[in-house]
Amino acid sequence: MKKHEDFCSDYIKFCDWKFEGIDELEKNAVQNLAQNVAQNASQSTSQNTAENNKTENTKENQVIQNINEIGAPKVPTNENKEIQCITIIGEIEGHFMGNPQKKATKYEHIIPMLYSVEEDPQIKGILVILNTVGGDVEAGLAMAELINSLSKKVVTLVLGGSHSIGVPLATAGDYSFIAPSATMIVHPVRTNGLVIGVNETFEYFKKMQERINDFIVRTSNISKENLTKLMHAKDELVSDVGSVLIGKEAVEYGLIDEVGGLKESLTKLKDLIKECDNK
Repeated sequence: MKKHEDFCSDYIKFCDWKFEGIDELEKNAVQNLAQNVAQNASQSTSQNTAENNKTENTKENQVIQNINEIGAPKVPTNENKEIQCITIIGEIEGHFMGNPQKKATKYEHIIPMLYSVEEDPQIKGILVILNTVGGDVEAGLAMAELINSLSKKVVTLVLGGSHSIGVPLATAGDYSFIAPSATMIVHPVRTNGLVIGVNETFEYFKKMQERINDFIVRTSNISKENLTKLMHAKDELVSDVGSVLIGKEAVEYGLIDEVGGLKESLTKLKDLIKECDNK
């Protein structure tokens, strides 16, 4: 392919041959037109090259970002998906910002996500994967209530652990799984620091604990008596009262429905979606 400068030169020579009889003014006009055409074509090519380079740089940066964030060059995608996966990991962050050195799940991120899923007609089920140490009680309970109120089918999966306020989050779905090695710590509501008005604070915490207990009993198969017993056990936690349940122990107490992993969770969620479609 000829360069634009060669094209311009050839076009001018063609004009010299074709229009030998025209005057000098018209000849200059034709030559100027040829130069403008060549210059515009050159600028267009340069612009296209710059855009192509920009696109390549964007793709390269995206690959680098994917490697930094998830350890893989490409994020698996499925545009026509029926199942949305939501992860709740680290500390549950509520009205106050948590320690910047800790991994955290912000409830102001989860709530709009749940709303979007509820409004999306293509999504029919949600898989909630939990590995949380607990955190803000109000925020955690708010997320649990919202998950429980969704019209879409929800399956929860506890990996690693779902402690403290993570317990009602684990029971908030239509069905729950726990990995064989995962744990759940059940303990009463607590606070740190200076307390002004001990009696009033105690009554407030008592009501808050009742709200949490009522939700767990309502969304799982554990009895209120067994839940209270687990919360006030004194022989498992060194600096606190409460109980540690590992894998099948959570199932035996009725907190979780079944021991299983990702395969079992997805299979159950697809079955629930199919049952809902057949109604």
